[in-house]
Amino acid sequence: MRVAGVLLLMLALVVPLDYPSRATGNHKNPVGNLTLWQLREIFLGERQWWPSRRRVVLGALPAGTAERQTVLRVVYAMNDKDFDKYFLWGMFRGEFVTSPTILRTPKDVRRFVASTPGAVAYLRVSDLDNSVKVLRINNLRPEDDGYPLRLRVRPSK
Repeated sequence: MRVAGVLLLMLALVVPLDYPSRATGNHKNPVGNLTLWQLREIFLGERQWWPSRRRVVLGALPAGTAERQTVLRVVYAMNDKDFDKYFLWGMFRGEFVTSPTILRTPKDVRRFVASTPGAVAYLRVSDLDNSVKVLRINNLRPEDDGYPLRLRVRPSK
């Protein structure tokens, strides 16, 4: 099973029932599946609102991480420099309210998503816990064949 090298997307709007005290201020987001195209629109800031009328809040890992490189390649179709330029230019033109919040560690990403209404970010399967909801992409779960967000495996030397 190659699940350890898979990336996931997660929503903060759903907190499991076994953590009811952490759900303060958050409402369930009915979104559980997105197409890759819808995901791209959300991450590019072209779709800034969830159907529940909550603003989308993007979280991201720092430049140079394998997870970010995969999302840049598959979702954004950009490199780090183009990504920074895209959001800087969009904010300058007033198209975006904010750029993605850069978080240092997977633990920071989980905490951000779990506590921020409308947040969406990406993590490795091994970095997940029950505080976040995993989205299906193209109706596929991360362990399914064809799931689009997979880390590139480096050949062993």
